[in-house]
Amino acid sequence: MNYKESTLTKYLDDLAAKLPAPGGGSAAALTAAMGTALISMVVNFTLGKPKYAQYENELKVILESSERLRGEFLNLVDLDVTAYKSKNIRDALDVPFVVCRLCFEGIKLCPDLIEKGNVNLISDVAVAAILLESAFTSANFNVEINLKSLADDKLAKDIRKELTDKKKMIKKVRLQTEAKVGKIIRG
Repeated sequence: MNYKESTLTKYLDDLAAKLPAPGGGSAAALTAAMGTALISMVVNFTLGKPKYAQYENELKVILESSERLRGEFLNLVDLDVTAYKSKNIRDALDVPFVVCRLCFEGIKLCPDLIEKGNVNLISDVAVAAILLESAFTSANFNVEINLKSLADDKLAKDIRKELTDKKKMIKKVRLQTEAKVGKIIRG
């Protein structure tokens, strides 16, 4: 199934159905794609505004990154379905692991947008951070269940260490983003 070319209704119907895939891994990738899409939206509403002209070059770099990530996440929605159906544990492990790594990359775009993004969309920056953390956590569960089936203790240890470190940083960025955005909203 090529969900990235499908409707949301079709995807959600299949996600809800008694089908082996799509499942949680694919849903995590879609959640991450929504988070990065919000980052792109904030930048798109900021570019060209005189108030933010001094940040134009930085914003263009953020937009390029968020759009690249959005495309990768969208591809991972389908790749997760393919990996699950392949019954190859390594493929089933790799897709959510990549989702985790890319969520880490994506959430790091949020702090700059608190200061440099259009203040009228500041809540969307917080939502993006929350979605990216949620996608990371969801994908991490899929990594864990696949590590359990993989008979490679060293690889499992290395992956767990990397993801534990990333999880701490992601949580820190999300909490800081929420606090700063909340302060701006409440004045």
